[in-house]
Amino acid sequence: MRTGVLIDCKLIAAVWLALPVHFAAAQGTVPVFQRTVGQSSYTILGRDPAAGETTNIPAVLVPLALSFDSRKIAGKPLVMDAAGDVQPILASPIFSKFPFPDGDDTQYADALLRATFPNSKSWHTLLGHPETKPLRITIPTGSGYVLTSKTSGDSIAVVDLDFVKKELFKHIPKREGELIVAITHNTVFYALGDATVCCSWGTHGVDSATGNSFVLGSFLDAAAAPVQERDIQPLTQQLGELINDPLHDPDRYGGSKAPGNIVPAWLRPVPLRPGEPRACGGTGIATTYFLLAPTDTNARGNIPVSPPFAAPLGGSVYHLQNMALLPWYAGVSANAGRYSFPDPRALTEPAQPCPPRPMRDESTAPAPPPDTPAAAASNGHKLIGYWVGHGPGGSLFPLRDVSPQWDIVIVAFATPDKHAPEGTLQFRPPAGFTAEQLKTGIADLQSRGKKVMISLGGGGEFFSLNDPKRIPDFVSSVARIVSEYGFDGIDLDFETPSLVLQPGDIDFRHPTTPSIVNLISGLRQLHHRFGPGFMISLVPEGTQMPAGYTTYGGQFGSYLPIAYAIRDILSFLDAQDYNTPPLQGLDGEIYQLASGVDYHAAMTEILLHGFPVGGDPNRLFPPFPPDQIAVGFLTGETTPAIVSASMDYLITGKPAASATYKLRKAVGYPRMIGPMFWTIDADRRASYEFSHVIGNQLHRYPLPQ
Repeated sequence: MRTGVLIDCKLIAAVWLALPVHFAAAQGTVPVFQRTVGQSSYTILGRDPAAGETTNIPAVLVPLALSFDSRKIAGKPLVMDAAGDVQPILASPIFSKFPFPDGDDTQYADALLRATFPNSKSWHTLLGHPETKPLRITIPTGSGYVLTSKTSGDSIAVVDLDFVKKELFKHIPKREGELIVAITHNTVFYALGDATVCCSWGTHGVDSATGNSFVLGSFLDAAAAPVQERDIQPLTQQLGELINDPLHDPDRYGGSKAPGNIVPAWLRPVPLRPGEPRACGGTGIATTYFLLAPTDTNARGNIPVSPPFAAPLGGSVYHLQNMALLPWYAGVSANAGRYSFPDPRALTEPAQPCPPRPMRDESTAPAPPPDTPAAAASNGHKLIGYWVGHGPGGSLFPLRDVSPQWDIVIVAFATPDKHAPEGTLQFRPPAGFTAEQLKTGIADLQSRGKKVMISLGGGGEFFSLNDPKRIPDFVSSVARIVSEYGFDGIDLDFETPSLVLQPGDIDFRHPTTPSIVNLISGLRQLHHRFGPGFMISLVPEGTQMPAGYTTYGGQFGSYLPIAYAIRDILSFLDAQDYNTPPLQGLDGEIYQLASGVDYHAAMTEILLHGFPVGGDPNRLFPPFPPDQIAVGFLTGETTPAIVSASMDYLITGKPAASATYKLRKAVGYPRMIGPMFWTIDADRRASYEFSHVIGNQLHRYPLPQ
C-alpha cells in the first residue's frame, strides 16, 4: 500500500506566515493578488489583504435557458430554464450576508478569503448586486440530451460544457473588472466534446475568447440532484475554486502550458474504493476534468468526505461547498489549524504529498488460478479481456502467462497510420516483444482453445474512412495484420470523436455518414475474405450504443448503424459500462455508474430487449440474441462483487439485494456471453481478483436451456 511522505508542518507554517505579500497586475478581468503559501506563490481573487480595504467586484448574473433539439414536447423543444433560480441565488450567501460560524456576517466568497487570511480583520472582497442578463442557448442533437424520471417526473440535462461556454461568450462581450456568473438548471456537463468525460456541475476561470472572468454552474432541485449536491452547492464550488485559482483557463485541460495555480501533487483524503490506497488528486485546485474538490465524495460517489454545509437564510436552507483552503494544498500548518471552509471539520490536517508510483516486479506475480475448461466449453459463457502486454516500469507480461480463465483475449491495439492513406491501420507488438514472440504467444493460446483477436483503434486515436476509394486500404491493412499474426478476428474500438453521426443522419437502418457507410462495407469485405469463422466484435462506449435509446445523433448511438448492418456476421458486442454519463433505462428511470448492479442491468438489457431509437416508436432497434452480448467493465472502477452480482442478475434473473431495476425478462438471459474487462494486465497485478472469481462463476453456470 502506498503511503504519503510526512513533512515538518510547523517549520513550513512559520514560512507561510512570515513571507511578504507580492502584488500582481490583474491578468483576468477581476482584481487578483499574489501571496506565498509554503514554498510557492499563488494568485488569488481580490486585492492584497495588507491594504485592509474593501473590494467590490461588479457581477453579471446570466440565467441560461437551454433549448434541446433532441427533446420535443407537443412539437416544441424542451427548455431547461434557470430564470426561476435567480431570486433564490440572489437571496443566498453568494450575494447576501450570512452569519458564518467563525463570526463573519458576510458573503460566501468574502468569508472564504477571510478564513484563508484570518488576521486581516478590516479586509473584505464582496460581489456587487448583479445585473441580470437572461440568455437562451439551443443545444443541437449531438451536444446534449435530457433525462426525465418516469417516477418523479424530474428532469436532468447532460450537456457539452465546451459548447455551452462558447455559446455563452458569443453573447457576453468583454466586461472589464466584472465577474460573469452563468447558471443552468439541473444540468451536468461533459468535457472535451466527449460525453464519456463526464460529469461535472460546471467550470470557472478566464474565457480565452473574451478575457471575461466567470463561473458557470448549475442550480439543482433536490429531487433531481445526487445525494450530496443541492441548490447552490455547484455554484459555490466553482466560485470557491475561482477564488483559489482565478486565472484558470478552462480551455486547456491540464498541462504545463495551462495558466493558473500549480500546487504540490496531493493525495485524496479518502480512498476511491474501500481497501484501496488513496489516489492522487493532481497538481491543480481540484482535478483536471471534473474539478472534484478534496472535500467532495470520491469518484464513485460512495464515500462522503464531508456533507455540504447547510446555511439557513431567509426561510430557506442553502447548501454550500466545503472548500480546501490554500494551506491545505500547500501542505503546511494553517493559522488556527483551519484547512477547510465553511466547515473546519471537513479537513483537519494538511494535504499529504502524492508519493511516486512504486515499481512492480511482474516476475513475482502469483501463479494464475486453475480453470474449469470442460464447463467453459459446454455452457457458452466466455470471459473476455484486453491484453496490453506490460505493467508499471516496463515489465513484460507475455501471452503465455495469461490466466487460463480467459476465453477470448483481445490484443490492444492496431492504430490508424497517420502517415498512410485514410483508413489504413498499423500494428506493432508491445515494447519489449518481437513479432515472433507475439506470434508464438498467440498460437500457444489458440492451442489451448482460446480465441485471440486484434482490437482496432483505442482511446485517443482518431479513425475516419470518409473516402470510399480508401476502403481497399482499410481492408488490405487489416487483412495483412490478421494474416501475419494469425488473429482469429478483429475488435472495433473506434471511440469518440471517431464515427460521429453527421447532421441529418437520422435513420440507423440507412446511414449516410460516409465513415460509417464505408466501414460497414470494409467489414463485410474482410468477413468475405477470411470466411465464416472470422470473428468481428464491437466495443462501443456507452454513449455510442445504449445512449441511442435516449437520443440519436453525433456521438450518441453512433454504433447503431454498424451493429445493425453486420448483425448477421457479428460475433459479439460488449458495450463499455465505464467512462459514461447518466443514461435512461427501459423502466424510464435515470441510472449512472455509481448505481452499480442497477446500471449494468439497465444498460445491458437495452441491447438484449431492443428499444425505440431516440425514444421514437417508429424507429425500433431490434434486440440482439443473448449469445451476441457481453458487458464491459473497467477493473479500477468496479469490484468483483459488483460484477458477480451483475452477471447473476443478467444471466439467471436473480437480483442483487441492492437492485431496484427490474429486468423486462424476469428469468434473465441464460445465453448471454458474460463480461469483458479492461484489462487482463490489471487483473494479474491485482492477483487475479476478477478472473478467478468471475471466471469460475461463468464456467460453472449450467448449460442454458
